[in-house]
Amino acid sequence: MDIDPVLKALAAALHGEGPAVEILVDADGEPTAVPVETGIEEAAVVVRTSGSTGAPKATILTVDALAASSVATAMALRGEGQWLLALPLQYVAGVQVLVRSLFGGTRPWAMDLSGGFTPEAFTAAAEELTDKIRFTSLVPTQLQRLLESPSPETLAALRRFNAILLGGAPASSELLESARDAGLKVVTTYGSAETCGGCVYDGRPLDGVEVRLGDGGRILLGGDTVAAGYLDAPRATAGAFFEEDGVRWYRTNDLGELAADGTLTVLGRADDVIITGGVKVSAAFIQAELERLDGVSAAFVAGVPSREWGQAVAAYVAVAEGSAEGREDFAARGHAALGALAPKTVLAADGLIMLPNGKPDRLAMIEQLSKLHQGQ
Repeated sequence: MDIDPVLKALAAALHGEGPAVEILVDADGEPTAVPVETGIEEAAVVVRTSGSTGAPKATILTVDALAASSVATAMALRGEGQWLLALPLQYVAGVQVLVRSLFGGTRPWAMDLSGGFTPEAFTAAAEELTDKIRFTSLVPTQLQRLLESPSPETLAALRRFNAILLGGAPASSELLESARDAGLKVVTTYGSAETCGGCVYDGRPLDGVEVRLGDGGRILLGGDTVAAGYLDAPRATAGAFFEEDGVRWYRTNDLGELAADGTLTVLGRADDVIITGGVKVSAAFIQAELERLDGVSAAFVAGVPSREWGQAVAAYVAVAEGSAEGREDFAARGHAALGALAPKTVLAADGLIMLPNGKPDRLAMIEQLSKLHQGQ
């Protein structure tokens, strides 16, 4: 992957010497920085939201917001360093690897993603890093694959990173425990394209970031890293962003809890509640219970249309590799564990359907679950 042209275009945009850019990636994995007219003088980068819950939105990030994010990240990680790019460049986490490198004056190294993410390709790229201080950003699925690799070189490469930022999707406590038992320095991150990526590390907001809870426990993120808005979407911008006492805020779609010391715990999505037969059910709770079952490596739970129930609880279940448990009995085992809260429809597969940025493709799985439920 040749990232030099993209780095050059990004550097120009960040220094105000070139137009804002959006990074597109072709079928061969090669990135291109495309100029974008935003109408905002300070705009530097346009990144698309993941599209896991609907049509992706083009988010406008300014020079000041990206600079604030980069400086705050360096402070949280206690220094600048060389970054390994292991994520798609069309999403904010990938773009931020390059942006942080440019602000920090370090040379990033991009792993070869043309054959998909593999432990072998990651290890080969990690071994090319030359700085003593090293960072990378991963999603939980990637970290899981790396930890499952039998290669001692892969584990050795992971241990050389001063920090592994882990975001994009919730990380299970089992995965985090395995990583830390292996001697890895993992930092969980929470944020989105609308906040220049992760802006809450291990539950604590970065410097210049504010966190509070809105109506119903909805997480609100404010401060220097919040985006300018969405491109050519004034209604969506007005619904997601607001100003208050000189602070710009973003309304997330997540619910959370704040401890007395300000630590944030993300509880799940605001649309996580399924109303089935007049009873409110937490999809996150059912997902966690299903993932406790032997042979289940991951689960996705959602409500699907049902003539009888209004919404029926449905689950897309990933079967753990090498599991001796049969796929056919997950519905029965789920009922034994959850009783009346058990999914009415269960689809078992080798893995969840994922987007290129490592997030679960909620829409694709809901579509399959809906078809399966209607056919029962």
